[in-house]
Amino acid sequence: MPVRWVLSQPELGLVLRGGGDGLGRAVTLVLTSELAEPQQWMSGGELVLTTGMGLPLGRADRVRYLEDLHAVGIAGVGFGIGLSYETVPEDLIETADRLGLPLFEVPLPTPFGAITKKVMQRLADQEYEKVLRASRAQPRLTRAAIQGPRALSKELAAALSATVLVIGADGTISEAQPRKPAAGMLERIEEFLGTRGDGAGSGVIQVSSGQYIVVQAITAGQTVHGHVAVVTEGALSSVDQVLLGHASSLLALDFEKPARLRIAQNRLNAQAMAMLLAEPGDPDSMWQLLATAADRTGRVRALVLRCASRDAAERALETVDAQLHPLNRQLFAHIAGDRVAVLLSGSDSDDTAEQLLTGMPAPVRATLRAGLSAPQPLRRFTAAVEHAELAASAALPGARPLELAASAGHALLAFPEAQRVLGAVSEAMLQPLVDYDERNGTDLIGSLRAYLEAHGQWETAANVLGVHRHTLRSRVAKIESVLGCQLDQALVRAELLLAVIARR
Repeated sequence: MPVRWVLSQPELGLVLRGGGDGLGRAVTLVLTSELAEPQQWMSGGELVLTTGMGLPLGRADRVRYLEDLHAVGIAGVGFGIGLSYETVPEDLIETADRLGLPLFEVPLPTPFGAITKKVMQRLADQEYEKVLRASRAQPRLTRAAIQGPRALSKELAAALSATVLVIGADGTISEAQPRKPAAGMLERIEEFLGTRGDGAGSGVIQVSSGQYIVVQAITAGQTVHGHVAVVTEGALSSVDQVLLGHASSLLALDFEKPARLRIAQNRLNAQAMAMLLAEPGDPDSMWQLLATAADRTGRVRALVLRCASRDAAERALETVDAQLHPLNRQLFAHIAGDRVAVLLSGSDSDDTAEQLLTGMPAPVRATLRAGLSAPQPLRRFTAAVEHAELAASAALPGARPLELAASAGHALLAFPEAQRVLGAVSEAMLQPLVDYDERNGTDLIGSLRAYLEAHGQWETAANVLGVHRHTLRSRVAKIESVLGCQLDQALVRAELLLAVIARR
């Protein structure tokens, strides 16, 4: 605790006399000493109480008395008045101000024991609070470890009020919570690890800004899987070090997780997806499981792969899993026949989805059609799968994943089902006009298309056709007569435009 806390206790009646700049000094112990040279038995952090019985008589010696205590790093000096001295000597006050060493007056009615008891009780309470905090944080870290390194590093960052980095054995940063530190910090960490030839590299780096970087190796047996780096504003306490060690052990367990456990996790994830695709109202536990796939805003994307066969679908799924594994990401996928639905984070880009297909066997990739959804809230992941399914049905074999939003203006007629429906509508609506053109050698279909694509603007459509607008008005009137409709109605124009596009 800082010295100012001791001075703030009203029942002690303490009065600051000098060294106000040092009130932030931390007190770790209270000692009473009447020795002339007590600094020989000090190690730093002590709050020294004295009545001045052993205080040197000369001014120069008294100045040196405080300077020696300051040199060993004590927290402050409490000077008891009413016995050896009626007031605190002025030369001590002047020296304390110069050194920034807190010097306070202890009134005669206040026993030194009362100060010691107050401080030690507070220190004990703080230690208890630290242990209590650790006892609460450790279970949270363990639960977070079930969800993977990202959740674990996020929980550790919150517990330590620090920046936490998970660094792989190859030196790449796989997790940074809550965000990456400045480039200078990263360079110091890289330099530190580069000096460790054996790769273990655990230690503390103090930077000029006063911050600390604590590096802890993630080891299991003789294997070094990487490192945890913690960037803090001050040195880690013993409790913080315990939490860091606990998190490091959990990360080592995650890295050591046998392949069969990953397969079992993939199966569990797949079952959760299958259950929620069939019945979205299933228990919250299923949604909590899928939440691991979402980004920080709770959104997901769906990637659907339409393959040539069931065997090709299984090989495609193996490739996706192989790409996710080095990233410490779980696989959320559902396979049905020759189709695979993969759940991605809402923050994953189109390039990320494309990268997941890297390394796929050439015969599988050549016939595969991939569709990608836009980011959706987790509870709408079934809609995301449906959108990706539609996009996959319109994608070209072997091409990069297609997203419907990126195919505006072409999406509707990209689907065979839509083509069949619109084809039938086109034939039913436009056949009278087609027959009229054939009988009279006209091209009312072309005039109708130009008029509709110009949004009913006479001048624009007439320029496209190369006729006068009055000629176009005459043709549109004939079209309305033949089809028995009114083209000044927006819904009629919209349906006819779809019919004309489908016929084309």
